[in-house]
Amino acid sequence: MAYYYTSARNIQIVIALMKSHGIKRVVTSPGATDLAINFSLQHDPYFELYSCIDERSAAYMACGMAAETGEPVAITCTGATSSRNYMPGLTEAFYRHLPILAITCSRSNSQIGHMINQVTDRTVLPNDIAKVSVQAQAIDTADDEWDVMTKVNKAILGLRQNGGGPCHINLEYAHNADYSIKEIAPVRVINRYTLSHKLPEIKAEKTAIFVGAHHVWTSQLTAAVEKFCEIYNGVVLCDATSNYRGKYEIRIPLICEQIEHKLTGSMFDLMIHIGDVSSTIFDNTQEIWRVAEDGALCDTFQRLKKIFQMSEIEFFTAYSKNKTIKCLSNYENIKAQYDTLYNSIPELPFSNVYAAQKLAYSLPNNSVIHLGIRNSLRSWGYWQLNKTISSFSNTGGFGIDGGISSLIGASMMNRNKLYFGVFGDLLFYYDMNSLGNRDISSNIRILIVNNGLGQEFKNYSFIGSTFGEETDLYIAAKGHYINGTKDTIRRYAESVGFEYLSASNKEEFITACKRFLIPTITEKPMLLELQVTSEDENKAHELITTLSSKSKAMKKAQDLLQKPAMKEVKNLAKQVVKTIKGK
Repeated sequence: MAYYYTSARNIQIVIALMKSHGIKRVVTSPGATDLAINFSLQHDPYFELYSCIDERSAAYMACGMAAETGEPVAITCTGATSSRNYMPGLTEAFYRHLPILAITCSRSNSQIGHMINQVTDRTVLPNDIAKVSVQAQAIDTADDEWDVMTKVNKAILGLRQNGGGPCHINLEYAHNADYSIKEIAPVRVINRYTLSHKLPEIKAEKTAIFVGAHHVWTSQLTAAVEKFCEIYNGVVLCDATSNYRGKYEIRIPLICEQIEHKLTGSMFDLMIHIGDVSSTIFDNTQEIWRVAEDGALCDTFQRLKKIFQMSEIEFFTAYSKNKTIKCLSNYENIKAQYDTLYNSIPELPFSNVYAAQKLAYSLPNNSVIHLGIRNSLRSWGYWQLNKTISSFSNTGGFGIDGGISSLIGASMMNRNKLYFGVFGDLLFYYDMNSLGNRDISSNIRILIVNNGLGQEFKNYSFIGSTFGEETDLYIAAKGHYINGTKDTIRRYAESVGFEYLSASNKEEFITACKRFLIPTITEKPMLLELQVTSEDENKAHELITTLSSKSKAMKKAQDLLQKPAMKEVKNLAKQVVKTIKGK
């Protein structure tokens, strides 16, 4: 009987990525739970296998091999105390920066602590045993496959990162007698580059730069990014926290949050990912490169192929040096799509989105805005800000807490600059105690969008909305802090020394904004409360996310009107209008 690879997919992934990353030498130790990987390696001529009964000795043998060749070496062992015997050798490897990949094979981690034989806990290791340690669980779903593939890439890349050293993969094994797999299905290999490497060539015809939450841009970085766009037919995709205000900016939420947002199939051949956590996930691309100084493996879009451990300006400068400008058809195409959607926006009801639409470009020059997560962040992501405005949000942890406190802290750093904040009522109540801070000055202006609940959970696109009023009780948390009156926020704001403004309709809002937006620092900090309804918020959300279908319908109608058979209809309509006006 011929034997090949095990059918266990997590083991296949480890083997395939070892080959892709050039790890061919393996020191094996006998056992039960490492049987599947060892038997599979044994039948692949790529690998050089060495046997060692004593795991302590095996780890030290690997140290000698790695030191002699300068190449990574893998070691495999079973469960129980076997992996513990690796520790002295891995400690040696850690302090000598030797690339040893320890693959320990265990039963499911769910069995830890249940008095099951040969089950030891390898989820936590001493600090000087491995630079990276991952758990490669059995694979049951597509998400499991992505998770394991990403983690194994991470562990292998760690062998060479920042000086190198040992890394660890704990491979969950369930006994499987099937060794009939002749060829391992393709795996996604992730490579890491520094400035010391020969950088890969960009062959893509259409590129994009996706910017997550980002610090304020320098003029040098802006110039480098724009030169890159001009050379590689690029565009800069931004959300409300990207802080890019250059000429190739596209506010991507307006496109990608459409219910029918796949307007052009795969929009880009290559997307460069920079910045931190974004409020938007854009998956309409083929390949992702990540640029970050720490070189961390962050596979946000599940298409990562390359990591560049360098500063952003180093990356864009390196790829633009001595290159000639191509064209901007990519930007022009995406901008046309954005403009089509933007121009089809109807009159919006009184809501967070409406307020953002009216305020985005009206904020005083050189001011700063902090946004709450979810509804506020999304509502402001559709609109371009004045180029002098900096924008931030607590997207790192993406929690409801601390939004107002962060705004206050920022405002203390420059008391001659205006700092605006836009938050929902639940976030306000969560962090309202911060308004009593004695160091608050008058350069703060806060907009509270009060719909009486967590609007995010009432939007028509959220599954909770299907429960109707049942959602209000514990999901959207309706009714807190009201106590029979709508004056809670006013009374609190005034009690801590804020000037209070309010609006419950568009006319009142326009009037309030005349005061709220004055460019000079006033005697007191301000708080403007918008009293809106959940129904209007929901309707606004629906209108702004269904523009693509409406714009398609409008275009179809326009096309029809251009047909010869319709010209007479148009002429007849004109005559009717003239007749009515004549009367």
